[in-house]
Amino acid sequence: MTAFSFGPETNDEMRRRLAGAADRFVDVRDRSDRDVALLARELGIDIAVDLMGYTRNARSGIFDLRAAPIQVNFLGYPGTMGAAFIDYLIADPTLIPPETRQHFTEAIAYLPESYQPNDDRRQISGRAFTRDELGLAHAKFVFCCFNNYYKITPATFDSWMRILREVDGSVLWLLEDNEVATRNLRQEASRRQVSPDRLVFAPLMALAEHMARHRAADLFLDTLPYNVHTTASDALWAGLPVLTCRGETFAGRVAASLLAAARLPDLVTATLEEYESLAIALATSPQRLKRLGQQLAASRHAVPLFDITSFTRQIEAAYSAMQDRYLADLSADVIRVER
Repeated sequence: MTAFSFGPETNDEMRRRLAGAADRFVDVRDRSDRDVALLARELGIDIAVDLMGYTRNARSGIFDLRAAPIQVNFLGYPGTMGAAFIDYLIADPTLIPPETRQHFTEAIAYLPESYQPNDDRRQISGRAFTRDELGLAHAKFVFCCFNNYYKITPATFDSWMRILREVDGSVLWLLEDNEVATRNLRQEASRRQVSPDRLVFAPLMALAEHMARHRAADLFLDTLPYNVHTTASDALWAGLPVLTCRGETFAGRVAASLLAAARLPDLVTATLEEYESLAIALATSPQRLKRLGQQLAASRHAVPLFDITSFTRQIEAAYSAMQDRYLADLSADVIRVER
């Protein structure tokens, strides 16, 4: 496997792990798109995987120049690239049901469980946070969402405020991003007849400690129309149940995919009304929520979502199927990998 890197030189543990896992790790920050594409051809790359799509600092121009005979959209961009130079998109049956495939220009390579790989070596700090030191001392129930602020739409915020009004003593714990957004969210809470004090903001901290402080929350609330993605898998890895409302797009169905692979399908709702009702029911049924948490903790190393060995085998099978079609002079088409 050859990895091309055009991001910043972070020299952190994850970069070192990635570099060590590759047969070749090539830093191409200072090379043009054309030079990178030509280098990939020179190295005989069979399948080029774009991990960024149309995201910040992406370099889709490399793929436009055909770095490899087979080119794949995977992981970083949750949707179609709408580009003739991308042949496949890796997904799963929850993300892209058959009736929505027409909206994708890529052929879909379906993995059997979830499209998202998860590191089963992620560290969780042993630090035991108290609710008092996290600003949650007076909360009887802690809803949380550590998603980016830009995913919080007025409709989602309306829903959260309705939930808070129905659950006495509850708070909503959010990730602190900037002072302006914090002030605006508190003002919006007041406009919806919710005390701004019931919004608690968590400052940024080291990842292992951030993972540990998830234990102070009771239930993670997802966002729509753009779900939590890696943020949801972080919460699940830390043992915190995630409640979602399944949307209509790839980006709005990721949490449903993750929960299916975590064997928690009962936390997937179909409408905002169901989402709110279930959030309230769980908050007022402590034993039910406790059982979900215990189930998650007991099965964390057994569920498909965190089985990286099986995931590796499945995605390798997808790549092999793509290559087999290419060598047989067949065009890209739907691929389904079995469990």
